[in-house]
Amino acid sequence: QDELEFSMGPESETAVTEFILEGFPELDPNTQLLFSWVLLLMYLTTVMGNATIIFLVCVDRHLQTPMYFFISNLAFLEIWFTSSTSIKLFVMLSSGQNALSLSSYFAQNYFYFALGCTEFILLVIISFDHYVAICQPLLYAAIMKPQLCVHLVVAAWVLGFALLSYQLLFLTELSFCGSKIPHFLCDNSPLFKLSRSDTSLLWNTDSVFLSCVVLGSLCLTLAFYICILSCVLDLPAASGRKKALTMCSSHLITLSLASGSCIALYTCPAEDVSLRTNRIVALLNTVLYPFLNPFIYSLRNKSVILALNKSIARARAKL
Repeated sequence: QDELEFSMGPESETAVTEFILEGFPELDPNTQLLFSWVLLLMYLTTVMGNATIIFLVCVDRHLQTPMYFFISNLAFLEIWFTSSTSIKLFVMLSSGQNALSLSSYFAQNYFYFALGCTEFILLVIISFDHYVAICQPLLYAAIMKPQLCVHLVVAAWVLGFALLSYQLLFLTELSFCGSKIPHFLCDNSPLFKLSRSDTSLLWNTDSVFLSCVVLGSLCLTLAFYICILSCVLDLPAASGRKKALTMCSSHLITLSLASGSCIALYTCPAEDVSLRTNRIVALLNTVLYPFLNPFIYSLRNKSVILALNKSIARARAKL
């Protein structure tokens, strides 16, 4: 029997050349089609909103500050993050083309987690920027120099993509006993359950690493905001307190959305997370959160609205 299992090993490995993402099989075709068009509308709104933020930061000198430099980088990341998942989901729901080659699956998996890790680092950087602006206003210009801002952003991108490279190396070494993935994106949990290799090390490494990223960034951000809150309460003018709290509230809303969904998915042992729960919460993380982010962060900000109105007025004048 051992000899038979050994002889079947190579055949089983070479038999799996692609994965089938099942998506949402419980939905009827008409509902899936409607869902796909809602998803497309949300995706286009997300891309246009984030692209608008990047454009305004580039053309309006009043927005060329460290805070909006970091926010524009976050907007750029969101475009790629939502594109890495939403485009395939739209195609899958609208046309039923749900097959992915192994290399495509691993690529989406890598970018999904690498971009997510980079985003958490950027959120910590933004909270640090808010801390310096509110708690050390006289030293803000001296601390948040353009060179430091660039270095912080580059470090976030390099760390996010470098730290997740281990996962890509491990995934390519796995062998699989099936091709159907009960999910709409290239997540780890259903992939590990499909593997015929020993994935206990990957389960544990994934759980520890992602917990450190999510909880570590959350703790650092909350530490900065506790300091900010103590400083805000000491401000003599009520208008100053309101302005400071308004500036930080959007970041806290964004952080709660991002951290909440990831904590639900990745900070407990992956075997204990049902695939149905994983799929539903992942929708919040990959579709709803990127859709709300431009509005939460910038498009309701008075400075951004003023810059947008100026850009529209200039465009009309040229016409």
